[in-house]
This record gives sequence, structure tokens and C-alpha cells, in this order.
Amino acid sequence: MTSTGPRTWTRALSRRRRALYLSSPIGLGHAMRDAAIADELRAIHPDLEIDWLAQHPVTDVLEARGERIHPLSAELASESAHFTAEAAGHDLNAFQAIRRMDEILVANFMVFHDAIEDGEYDLVIGDEAWDVDHFLHENPELKRTAFAWMTDFVGWLPMPAGGEREAFLTADYNAEMIEHVERFPRIRDRAIFVGNPDDIVPDAFGPGLPAIRDWTERHYAFSGYVTGFDPAPLLARREELRAELGYRPDERIVIVAVGGSGVGESLLRRVIEAYPDAARRVPGLRMIVVAGPRIDPASLGAAPGVEVRAFVPALYRHLVACDLAVVQGGLTTTMELAAAGRPFLYVPLENHFEQQRHVRHRLERYGAGRCLRFDESPPEVIAAAIAEEIDRPVRTLPVETDGAARAAALIAALV
Repeated sequence: MTSTGPRTWTRALSRRRRALYLSSPIGLGHAMRDAAIADELRAIHPDLEIDWLAQHPVTDVLEARGERIHPLSAELASESAHFTAEAAGHDLNAFQAIRRMDEILVANFMVFHDAIEDGEYDLVIGDEAWDVDHFLHENPELKRTAFAWMTDFVGWLPMPAGGEREAFLTADYNAEMIEHVERFPRIRDRAIFVGNPDDIVPDAFGPGLPAIRDWTERHYAFSGYVTGFDPAPLLARREELRAELGYRPDERIVIVAVGGSGVGESLLRRVIEAYPDAARRVPGLRMIVVAGPRIDPASLGAAPGVEVRAFVPALYRHLVACDLAVVQGGLTTTMELAAAGRPFLYVPLENHFEQQRHVRHRLERYGAGRCLRFDESPPEVIAAAIAEEIDRPVRTLPVETDGAARAAALIAALV
């Protein structure tokens, strides 16, 4: 990342068309799909320059791909660290965590505002850039460029443990969002749902508010899902891929991963504890645990026979090659497994409305994966589930491979 100041850095750039891309730091999935969309945008507009305003660990993925990181990225307050601090074991009330990050969102919006003031951009793309979307609607006079908004879920949803208070608050947040969008439709020049209408939960925004799907269909275009990779060529040479990754034909490979946010250590420890029992049930079982960039592999105390790795570039290649995966309930990893046609177990974070409601609804529509409750899944249950699922035939719906191109086509008209 360059160390020059933003104004000097900006003047050094050419006067070609320019976009500022904001990719959510909550997990690494946004980075994969956003990089794929950026590639498709540059195919449509070869003269388009894209700068990224992003945080660790997203910047690791982008820099590995040769993308250009805006210097002001270093000034962003860490959203991933906030979510990690809000988690307790395998429990993270995502809605309440977002409510308690106002200072971070305000600070990061001001960093964005500085980047826009100095950058002379033609377009801003915000993949779940909640701060930018909210504060632009609150202060519409601050809009300087065309703005493309993307998300893979719509609607804050209450969890049962939150009771009537959380139900009231989520409805209130939803009502505010609806009012923003309908009062200032010019803020979002394009709103894209990363998925299809059937992926939307069959809920209402709250008492007296619209159905989420009906409202979303009126206010969004649909790109289909964006995996960030095409599984077909990898599946066509899957045995060769396994050899490239160091997997022997007689091994049964289980990949365990919890994403890049730092939340999920409890699940990793439990699956590691399940390994000896699972290995007795499945001959040739080899377990590879991916700790990610925010969990120290040495802290997990892996059992003999369990390999623990830190950040693994192109993890999707390992997911295509594996015999089974055990993952958290994040959308990106689970949909990569669905696209690859792999069996998997997923364990959503307790009280995480997106993983428990939005993601699970989508996976059930695809017929992908088997959901386990963390509190109901001690190591012996996980070991039994690994043995039961590793050879189960997979019959998921096909996942589209043109989502990035469709999203880029929707955005390209704004440049």
C-alpha cells in the first residue's frame, strides 16, 4: 500500500474513468465476488480504473490479486475486530452488534467522504457498505457520484432470544430504511440483490410493513448469485486438482473453515475434538482446519492427525477437492460448496439473524448442506454427522456461474 498522502496520490493518477469500490470486511466472501465483478466491469469498460477502500482481511485478498488499495484504507476503523469482540463462544447477535458500532460507522463514513472529496470519482460501488448507504440517505446533499448498492440479504430480523424488544427494534430499523429509499430514490442509482427472488425470506419487515420479497422485487435488480469462480473446469479435473493440493486417492478429505472475521474459534475447537471419533468411523480420514487470518493456529491445540493452517488463498479449490466440509453458516463458503456439489455440515452462529434466517432459507431452497445447532452438537454428534454425510449423494440445485457478469452489466451503465 502506498504511503503517499491522498491528495498527492490522486494527482498522480490519470483522468480516465474511475470507480471507488467498497467491499464489506465482514468475512472474505465479499472480496471474492467483488473482485470477480470488478474484472467483468473492466471487460466492459477497459479504461475504467478501480480503487478499493477496504479493510483487513479483505485487503489481503485484493492485494494478492494486484488490485489497487486506496491509501485512506489505513484510516478505516476495524469492523471485523468489533464483531469478534461482540461474540461469545459460538454466539453473535449480529443485529445488536451492528447497533453498537455507530462510532465505527460514522468514522468510516468520514474516511469515505474524504476519499470522494479528493478522488474525483465517477462511480461508487458499495457491497454492503452500510455506513455509506445510511449516511448518504441521511445527508443526500453529500452525494457526489453515481452510487451502485449491493447486498445478499434485505431486512433486519429478530431472533427469539431478543423477545419483543428486539422485534420492535428490527421493525423500526426496517421502517427507517424503507423511508430512506422511498424518500430519496436518487441515492441508489442501482440496487442489486446478489441472488434471485426465491432466495428472499418469506417474512415481513415488521407489523404493518411490506413483505420483504415484494418490496425487494420493486426496488432491486437481481444478478443471481456471484461465487467469484467457475466450478465447472475444476470439477472436470477434480482428481488432478486433488493431486495438485497434495491429497492422496485413498484419503477422505474434510475441510473445516469459519471464514475470515475471527468469529468461530469455538466451532473449530469442537470439530477438532470430534476428529478421533470421526476417524474411527471413516477410514482414511484427513482433517484440515483453516483458522483464517484472525485466529492463531497454534492456539487451537489440534489433536494428532489434524492439520491446522492459517489463511489459505483460493480456498474454493480445496472446497471443490474435498470429500466433505464443516463450516460456519456464512453465505459465501456454503454457496461455494453448493456450487461445487460437495456435501457439508454448517453450524450457524447462535442469534445471528443473517446466518440463522437469511442464509439458511437460501440453502434450504438449493437443497444444500445439513444444518446443525451448536448447542445440540457435542463432538460425538459432529463425528457421527461427518460419517453420515461424507458419502451421501448431493442433489443441490445448480448455482449460476454468470452472476458477476450480470452484476457488472447492471453497474456498467452508470459509468
